[in-house]
Amino acid sequence: MNDTLLASSAATTDPKRSVPAGPVSISTAVEADAARWDAFVATRPEAFGYHEWRWREVMAEAFGHHAVYLMAQRQSRLVGVLPLIEIRSRLFGRSLTSMPFLNYGGVLAEDADGARALVDAAIRVGRARRSRHVELRHLRRQFPDSPCREHKVTMLLPLAAGMWERFDRKVRNQVRKAEKSGLTAARGGAELLPEFYSVFSRNMRDLGTPVYARRFFDAILRAFPERARIVVVRLQGQAVSAGLSYRTASTVEVPWASSIRDFNSLCPNHLLYWHVIESAIAEGCTLLDFGRSTPHEGTFNFKAQWGAAPQPLYWEYVLADQPSLPDHSPKNPKFRLAIEAWKHCPLWLANAVGPVVVRSIP
Repeated sequence: MNDTLLASSAATTDPKRSVPAGPVSISTAVEADAARWDAFVATRPEAFGYHEWRWREVMAEAFGHHAVYLMAQRQSRLVGVLPLIEIRSRLFGRSLTSMPFLNYGGVLAEDADGARALVDAAIRVGRARRSRHVELRHLRRQFPDSPCREHKVTMLLPLAAGMWERFDRKVRNQVRKAEKSGLTAARGGAELLPEFYSVFSRNMRDLGTPVYARRFFDAILRAFPERARIVVVRLQGQAVSAGLSYRTASTVEVPWASSIRDFNSLCPNHLLYWHVIESAIAEGCTLLDFGRSTPHEGTFNFKAQWGAAPQPLYWEYVLADQPSLPDHSPKNPKFRLAIEAWKHCPLWLANAVGPVVVRSIP
């Protein structure tokens, strides 16, 4: 289906132009639009890799979720896009999110008129599909009149030659401690997925959090074989820490990283991130995105010691039939007993049931 969902009846004016920009029309993208979609995303400096078409395929393959990708056009010229993933949950109801399970997404448009047209169309889609809310994950406020959660930050570290000397002495000592303890780091692709998942799934269980299915990470590695990489830290052949990095242009992000708590005294995560930093600089990257954290908690403090600075994340909402903003975080008191019970769940059971649960928690 490529029907028009919304079209403005009056011309709007782009402040950068001296003539009316023209009416905006919104249509749903289909497979034939993939190249055109990605070409537009590539022109926008504020775009994230998660705006690219291939993430639609990852979501469908890994979770089976339906995608609604909206395009804004003026006289057949693409001026904005909004990727939305529909989640249907018996526990939380239906929702549209851009992008679930990821740190970024949201509206990508040339101007405010195109952005607003995309959101208005998303509202119409949400109502038609009986969604409780539309969630847009932005790095800056785009719709100040919308409800917003600012509970998370991402941690950003500029990269350049000579980073080792710029790090705090404590960080350097912890990297050296890992090396002197016999830890080694390896970087690769899908061949390292079994080790990554063994560490990641165990850590998620220990945190009381349902784990993503292994096929999620497998789909990412196959969709982005040159941009998604795995780093594994081993002790005498055993994986004790692992992370998955994802590169967009000159930025490397580490959205998923874990370690086995029994080995934390050996500082495996310090060796892991130092290996990521060295590799990123060698590839010409200029920014490391440590991924999202809750301010002033453990992972936030770990990332801050590297010199990373917090950048607020803005999750903006359009609410339908619910009176307050959704809260699926582990800090929600409603989940306390479930989290404690999950921590004591056998690992095989957590790995079997977790993917069924987490696919409904964006």
